[in-house]
Amino acid sequence: MTRPLILVLVSVLSSVPLSRADEVIVPYQGYSNSGVDTSTLTGKVMCGYQGWFNAKGDGANLGWTHWSRNRSEPFAPGNVTVDLWPDVSEYNPDDLFETGFEFSNGERAKVFSSYSASTVNLHFKWMQEYGIDGAFVQRFANGVPDPEKRHHKDVVLSNARAAANQYGRTYAVMYDLSGLPSGGVDRVRKDWQLLQSKMQITKDPAYLHHEGKPVVTVWGVGFNGGNKPRAYSLEECRKLIEFLKADGCTVMLGVPTGWRTLDRDAIDDKAFHKVLQMADIVSPWTPGRYRDLEGIAKHGERYWKPDLEWTKSKGLDYLPVVFPGFSWHNLKGAELAAIPRLKGQFLWSQMVEAKRSGCEMIYVAMFDEVDEGTAIFKCTNDPPTANGTDFLTYEGLPSDYYLQLTGKAGQLLRGDLPLSNKLPLRN
Repeated sequence: MTRPLILVLVSVLSSVPLSRADEVIVPYQGYSNSGVDTSTLTGKVMCGYQGWFNAKGDGANLGWTHWSRNRSEPFAPGNVTVDLWPDVSEYNPDDLFETGFEFSNGERAKVFSSYSASTVNLHFKWMQEYGIDGAFVQRFANGVPDPEKRHHKDVVLSNARAAANQYGRTYAVMYDLSGLPSGGVDRVRKDWQLLQSKMQITKDPAYLHHEGKPVVTVWGVGFNGGNKPRAYSLEECRKLIEFLKADGCTVMLGVPTGWRTLDRDAIDDKAFHKVLQMADIVSPWTPGRYRDLEGIAKHGERYWKPDLEWTKSKGLDYLPVVFPGFSWHNLKGAELAAIPRLKGQFLWSQMVEAKRSGCEMIYVAMFDEVDEGTAIFKCTNDPPTANGTDFLTYEGLPSDYYLQLTGKAGQLLRGDLPLSNKLPLRN
């Protein structure tokens, strides 16, 4: 297979000065491999792709972002926020970065940087190998004004675009509004205009479309704040949706679990439903909303089924979110494996419940999220050991087990596997 021209370009750009950052925001001119049908979200299992990991020396000048609590200090015992350790045996050795952690044999542990083109390329290669349709590439709007953070986001998006084309996957931009100040939602409008005009992103063959239009997600609409007050308003979100619709987009909204009943994590404002009906796809957030198999079944009955009925009655599509387990021990000091994975049963039971509820598309959170222990990509069962730092493992399962399971979920969703709570893979 001919290597895409754009991969060569991005590989070079990963080490250029920030003054040349705009060079990654260019139209795609590389090779495109036909693979999944990019014209619809129906029948697809998509993953969230954070792409937010940096390492000192990777060229992004962001230090150990999302690996450590203090990114300017060494990533070492006492300065760590992740609960899973990636299996880096297949990564390009030149794109791995030495940490202050050691394995039990005394070998110094290394990690990747999402800034590397070869790293993103490998991740999308895995998506192809295991039958995962594609990814929603996360784009945190709060960091867009910062030149260094924006440069990293642009490089990751460019790398994801190239990799999706090479491996016949699909992708779409997912804006996360978390942390935006009052009036900050307009940053998304300006950023999207830039991606459209300079990157011509929606003309890319691999870019996800639905109902004839490019998909763009706005995540964080209608949350009541809780412990995370949201300064931006519902009216700001309404104006953004109006703009994106006028720009010819299929708009998906990432909303709270209690969006329909206006309770739990949702704002108690009936205007929220009017805003929802301006969009095309509703996707409620579920990580942490249930913790065991019984909770999954109850969630399906209390939320997914009636949610789906509501959205259908309004002519909207519905994208449920599932997750493999949850843990933020090193990030927040909570219990390690607070929501156990149960050797894949927790994730698979959600897939089955979503299918049983009548859902036609699924969003897996997340592909690479080792911070909160929700990653499905390859992680090791032999993490570093140092000064009492605890890490999760995949409970002795193969490092690719969750990639395999997610691929099987696609078969289940499309009716190629029988509906059964029994795991389709051996533990």
